[in-house]
Amino acid sequence: MPDCNNNCSTCGENCESRTAPQSFLKEHHPDAVVRRVYGVVSGKGGVGKSMVTSQLAVLLRRQGYAVGVMDADVTGPSIPQAFGIHEKAMGTENALLPCLSEGGVQVMSINVLLDDETDPVIWRGPIIGSVVQQFWTDVIWDVDFLLVDMPPGTGDVSLNVFQQIPLDGIIVVTSPQELVSMVVEKAVKMAEKMNVPIVGLVENMSYVACPDCGKKIYLFGEGKTDEAAKRHDLPVLAHMPIDPQLAKLVDEGKIEEMQSGALDGVVETLMSK
Repeated sequence: MPDCNNNCSTCGENCESRTAPQSFLKEHHPDAVVRRVYGVVSGKGGVGKSMVTSQLAVLLRRQGYAVGVMDADVTGPSIPQAFGIHEKAMGTENALLPCLSEGGVQVMSINVLLDDETDPVIWRGPIIGSVVQQFWTDVIWDVDFLLVDMPPGTGDVSLNVFQQIPLDGIIVVTSPQELVSMVVEKAVKMAEKMNVPIVGLVENMSYVACPDCGKKIYLFGEGKTDEAAKRHDLPVLAHMPIDPQLAKLVDEGKIEEMQSGALDGVVETLMSK
């Protein structure tokens, strides 16, 4: 309106400034360099989302890329443990600096900010959401790929990340159980409603490989993730086996020593984007 006083409370007009869609996207720190951002999500906990995130970070780093992991699971952070990071993050007057793993992966998590990494985070949703936002706006990342390890479900933090961080896409992690596949569809539908691109699905704990003959034993049955992917016209990027050695490396903080190639195809997909 030509005589607009910028006070919408006094105006009954449906002017352009009132009807135009509002963007909630936040800018990263002015000194940061972030070329691509991918979220790793799941419909529920316990499906190995952090395991997938840490493996992808390691594999991308081995390809020569600068890689960072933002641990957005504030109440259940596990990324620093996987990478053997126990020191505290440093900062400047106006920024935080991510911790660096032995292999050069940049990590930011609430665990590297707490006085004691075993202290529980007993905060309400808005405070947790503001912390995750600061991991984006206040951290000086310098990465080709930033992987966001999301909390499970479709709650406040997931909504904040989808709205505030310019995601290039998300990877949905599931497991073969019927219930989990159903819940994961909620995450897929949320991403679709938020217009966030979905790279594809990764099924974790798909099978156990017999150590003697190599035969695949499907403990939870087959095909449920593939069926869910087909319903949404999405690719299944990988079927990951149950691997006790991999779990042991995570527990010991040595994920960067992993030799599994189960996610090689996912890395190739991300590199081609």
